[in-house]
Amino acid sequence: MKIFISSARKGLVKERDALGPLITALGHTPVRFEDFSAQTVPSREACLRALESADVCLFLLGPFYGHVFPETGQSATHDEWVAAQEAGKPSFVYRKEGVEFEPDQHDFVRILEAYATGRFRDTFRTSEDLTIKIVRKVRELETAASPLAFAKIVQQPVLHWSSDDGASRVASDRDPPLELHVLPLDFPGYSARELDHLGASLMERIRATRMIGSDVALNAIRSDGYVGVSIPASRSRSWNTPQEGETAECRLYKTGQLSIRATLPRDSGGAILDADVLPQQLAGLLRFAGALKIIQADRIVVAAGVLTEMLMSVDTFDPRRSRQSYQPIGPGRSGRQLRTEPDESVTLAALGAGAAEVAPHLAQVLILRARQ
Repeated sequence: MKIFISSARKGLVKERDALGPLITALGHTPVRFEDFSAQTVPSREACLRALESADVCLFLLGPFYGHVFPETGQSATHDEWVAAQEAGKPSFVYRKEGVEFEPDQHDFVRILEAYATGRFRDTFRTSEDLTIKIVRKVRELETAASPLAFAKIVQQPVLHWSSDDGASRVASDRDPPLELHVLPLDFPGYSARELDHLGASLMERIRATRMIGSDVALNAIRSDGYVGVSIPASRSRSWNTPQEGETAECRLYKTGQLSIRATLPRDSGGAILDADVLPQQLAGLLRFAGALKIIQADRIVVAAGVLTEMLMSVDTFDPRRSRQSYQPIGPGRSGRQLRTEPDESVTLAALGAGAAEVAPHLAQVLILRARQ
């Protein structure tokens, strides 16, 4: 495993210096900024890139918050915590006892302790104490079974798709054509009171994920059978400027189904189904669904769909420039819904650590059906 170690160095020098050799001796790879060679990118960006490649993240909380970056108004450790949660990385927090936290660090610890419970957070007093606990945690991770497990389902689940809202309408570039659905298995559904309660907390849950810009206005929506929030585009759109896909809407149905809708990458030639980009986008939507902390069932059903539009094509998206030529998927196919048909349930890990494994299959099915 690649094990990322995140903390301010000040106040934790002994601990950081001890963990690198320890993790190596255990047969794994420590990832620390102390070991980075010269980089062509800023140190903050180098750390975040290293975190992306890690399998597990260890967060050490000492007395000092660390340097605050003007880009985010947060320390490196705080930025890395947010990035780890967005990526669904297994994260374990160790707080040093017997020290006084400076104000910013005290506030950061409160954030982590509000999120972390039981198995996520532990404490230590000395570097020796910490190394013993890290050895136990690493051995536990080595022997743990994969959290992602699939099982066949006997009966097709009943899902609500966007085309159910009006299949006869023609899709346009104003619609979010990509949708991801998560349905908890053997779930009795929400009462009207429970749905109201969850609807009232939905905006706050979306903000708490840190996956939507703090400057983006959110709008509550409600209809028969569901509550939701619409998420306007974070940037103004120009017809000839390439635009990356963005999360556009979140709905929670009375049945327990959680649906996330998003725009696809597009340029002047229309929306693009990119075989490399689509799996990444779907994995991000899966993690977003998990970060909302609404679905708690042991097993879930996951499905994805694309509502085709007139100029949609299977192609390569370039965020720097629009294509000069393209081949639409076919005339007269606008408004057709491409769907995955789930025949398996999967463990809840699909909305976190397993998202990168689940998403490619969904993307492959959608692109194959677009080409047929």
